[in-house]
Amino acid sequence: MFRETPETVAAQIAKGGGAILLHGAEPIGSGRWVAVPGPGGQGAWMEVKRIGVLPAYRKQGLGAVILAALEAAGREAGKAGAQLAIRADQPRLIDFYAGLGYQRAGDVELTTVNPLSPMNTWTLGIIGGSGLYAIDGLENRREERVVTAWGAPSDTLVRGRIGKVELVFLPRHGQGHRLTPTDVPYRANIAALKAAGCTDILSISACGSLQEQYAPGDFVAVDQFIDRTFAREKTFFGPGMVAHVSMAQPVCARLSGLAADAVAAVGGKVHRGGTYLAMEGPQFSSLAESKLYRGWGCDVIGMTNMPEAKLAREAELPYATLAMVTDYDCWRAETEAVTVTNVLEVMHQNSALARRAIVRLAEALGGVVRTPSPQGIDSCLDFALITSPEARDPEFLDRLRVIAGRVLGS
Repeated sequence: MFRETPETVAAQIAKGGGAILLHGAEPIGSGRWVAVPGPGGQGAWMEVKRIGVLPAYRKQGLGAVILAALEAAGREAGKAGAQLAIRADQPRLIDFYAGLGYQRAGDVELTTVNPLSPMNTWTLGIIGGSGLYAIDGLENRREERVVTAWGAPSDTLVRGRIGKVELVFLPRHGQGHRLTPTDVPYRANIAALKAAGCTDILSISACGSLQEQYAPGDFVAVDQFIDRTFAREKTFFGPGMVAHVSMAQPVCARLSGLAADAVAAVGGKVHRGGTYLAMEGPQFSSLAESKLYRGWGCDVIGMTNMPEAKLAREAELPYATLAMVTDYDCWRAETEAVTVTNVLEVMHQNSALARRAIVRLAEALGGVVRTPSPQGIDSCLDFALITSPEARDPEFLDRLRVIAGRVLGS
C-alpha cells in the first residue's frame, strides 16, 4: 500500500517503471487510484492500489505535488511522464488534464490520456485557411469529431504523425469552404486544439498584399496584427472570471522562425516579419480602405487571424502565421482589383508549397526538444487573471478548465 506522500509515490512508480493514474473511478475527494505495470509488459497491470490525498493537496484537486511526482518518476524510469486513464463519462476531467498538456491516445475501456508532455514533445496544430483543406504525408491518420464548451469546431480534427511529431489539422472554413470569416467558430477551434493536446499552433492563411515588395506567390511570416474585426467573440473569459493577456508580441518568434525556415527550404520566397491587418469581411476592401491601411504601414490584409491569435494566447498556445500572398488588394493602379477568380489561381500554387513546408517543418521539429516558449507564452495566464478568488463564478470556471486548467486547478 502506498503511503500518502508524493515522495513515496515517486519511489513506487520509479520502481514499477511507470504508472497509470485512474481519476474519476470513485467520488471526488475519496482518493485516487494508481495502477503499476507488472512484469508482463506494457498493459499488464500488476495491481491497483489506492492513494489517499493529503488535505493540503486535496485543496489543489488532484494535488499538483503528487502529479509532479508521478511525472518526474515516469521520466526517471524512461517514460515520457505520468499516464492518465480517465473514465469516458468524465468529460470535465478529460478537459482538465488536456489543459495540463496531456493528449488523448484513443478509446479503450477507459478514455486514455497519454503523457506527451508539452515540455519535451511537439504536437503541432495546423489551422488551414482558404485553399488548404488537407496536409500530406500523415502516418496513422485518424479523424476525431469533437464538441467543446464553445460548440463544435469548424470541422473534424485530423490527427497523424510525420516522423516524431504529432500533427492535428483543422480546416478553418470547413471542408468545401462552408464558413465565412465572421462565422468561423474561433473559440471552439482553439479550445478543440488545446483539448487535443496541441503545444503550438501554426496558421496558414491567404492574404492580400499592401506593399509592393510582397508579391503574389510570396509567404509572409507575420509578427504583428491590427485587429479591425467587430462581429466576433474575442475572449474565452468574461463575467465571473476576467483575464487580460498581453498581446504586445502576438506571435511566437521561435515557431514563426522555424516555419519561415521550412518555406525557404522547399523553395518558397518568405518575408520574415510583417503587419497583418485583420478586417471583418467577407467583402474585400474599398480603394479608400486599402490606401488607408497602406498609410498605416500594414503589409498584408486578411480576414481570419483575429481573434484567432488572441484566443491562442489566452489558451497559452504559442501561435504563428504563414500568410500566403494571393493578390495586391485594390490599391495598385496597374493591377486588377482583387477577385475570387484571381485569388484562386495563385492560391492553388501557394497551397501546394504550403503543404510541402508543413512536412519540412514537422521533420525539423522532430529533431528539436520542445521547451517552453522563450516568450513565456505557455505560462502567460500567471500574470493575467484579475478576478479575486471569492468573486469567481464556479460554473464559468468549469467551462474554462480546458483553456486555463493549469492556473485554475481542478
